Amino acid sequence: MTEARESWGSKFGLILAMAGNAIGLGNFWRFPYMAAENGGGAFMFPYFLCILIVALPVMFVEWNLGREGGKYGHGTLGPMIYLQTREGISPKKAAIYSAIVGGITFSVPLLVDAYYIHIVGWSLGYSFLSLTGNYMVGGSTSTAAAFCNYISDPVMVFVFWGIALACLAFVAWRGIEKGIEAWAKVMMPALYILAFILIFKVFTIGAPVNPDWTPLAGLNFLWNPDFSQITFSTFLAACGQVFFSLSIGMGIICNYASYLKPEDDITLSGISTVSLNEFAEVILGGTLVIPIAYVFGGAEGMSAGPGLAFINLPNIFIQMGAEQFFGTLWFLILFFAGFTSAIALFNYVVTIMYEDFGFAKGKASLTAMILFVLVGFPVALEGLLAPGTGQTFYLDELDGWVCSYLVIFVGLAELIGVTWLSKNSLDKINYAGQFKIPAWYYNIFMKILAPLFLLVAIIGATKDKIVAGYFKIVPNFLDPAKVTNFDGTVLFVNGARLLIIAVIAFGIYHSYKTLKKHYGKEIAENKVSIIKEA
Repeated sequence: MTEARESWGSKFGLILAMAGNAIGLGNFWRFPYMAAENGGGAFMFPYFLCILIVALPVMFVEWNLGREGGKYGHGTLGPMIYLQTREGISPKKAAIYSAIVGGITFSVPLLVDAYYIHIVGWSLGYSFLSLTGNYMVGGSTSTAAAFCNYISDPVMVFVFWGIALACLAFVAWRGIEKGIEAWAKVMMPALYILAFILIFKVFTIGAPVNPDWTPLAGLNFLWNPDFSQITFSTFLAACGQVFFSLSIGMGIICNYASYLKPEDDITLSGISTVSLNEFAEVILGGTLVIPIAYVFGGAEGMSAGPGLAFINLPNIFIQMGAEQFFGTLWFLILFFAGFTSAIALFNYVVTIMYEDFGFAKGKASLTAMILFVLVGFPVALEGLLAPGTGQTFYLDELDGWVCSYLVIFVGLAELIGVTWLSKNSLDKINYAGQFKIPAWYYNIFMKILAPLFLLVAIIGATKDKIVAGYFKIVPNFLDPAKVTNFDGTVLFVNGARLLIIAVIAFGIYHSYKTLKKHYGKEIAENKVSIIKEA
């Protein structure tokens, strides 16, 4: 592509947009319950190992892929991987490798945002109900019943899902500087302010239920590891959470980085992205959600799975008093965090429509919105077909496979592609950087430890899941005696699995066609012929 690409309006805007991309529902919705379900401190040990050994190397690789791909006018991962792997292996082999990686990456933003936008919509809907005082859960109505009723109410589900989709399409249509960057400058400062207000309240409420259930006891649960609880599945869960939270293995860091200028620093940018995210996740998310859940329910109060954000915490706000005010703050935090991450996922799909199919930005945004409606509709349908149950098995199945497997496969493929199959990668990463990655770190951590860590985690966790019966058509976690609407549940679970396979297959086909379109001649000749210098 020869036309000029968009670029970020300012370094500050880029930092906020990257922070918004990384800081999302994974920090405030997913991290607390993942930590609680995996033993608190037992989860944090592999979590930090994954950040140090895997996340930073993958982050450097993705910023590099994006900046290099942007020189050639590419904003998606398939061509980016190809441009670097063709240096170390033949273009034909690079095209096959890149098509597979690009195809899997195509599926990740589409499948994740399909359910992620629903949660953004729930957050916006709960913000509205809390603000207006219509979300009253006292008396005989529990917060669990309120949540079940909400996702079974077609008006609430479709109205706020539709608003979220429309806003995402509008921002993507406005572009990088006027859309994504402009919204990040408003939403990110607001998120931090609201979170600190709520944290201050958490640490001033004492122990109203049990003298042993204090905010500090909640933090102790998070930071006191029981190493006997650590398994391969714990490692995979930690890796999946880090990847989900940092948005690595999804192609969207690469997409944002493709709008950089060749002389922009990517090493410090990568470190800043990880640092900002971990501050939001561990300091804000962990210090806010886990202590407040512990104060009102002890260790069991935090083991509510995804319902922690929408069921347990609203009930706690009622006990705290001023539930209308604090409930509104909490759900606005979720909405702001979710929206800034959802737009990054949304924009990746828009980029495919814009760059690969030649659509205008408006048409690309509208087409992406239609795709997300089609793929995300079963999330709404499950709630409507099983009213009052709160079942989200379609959502859970997509999340379980995509965010605990596919993103890790992509991260592993990126590391191998850049550090093993490319040439002069370290020089490219360090180019124009104020901080230079040392050769020993690159050779030990990025080339060996990070790929090995991911490979061992995937193999070990897969073995655990096979033993647990997770790969059956009717998985062990679907107990007919406990699951309401059992036949429909099996349909939604396997429907999600078939959708994942179909989307990946189409993604691989489309990714290969895109490579042939741009680099068909050199792939046919099996010789590199298209080169652009910085």
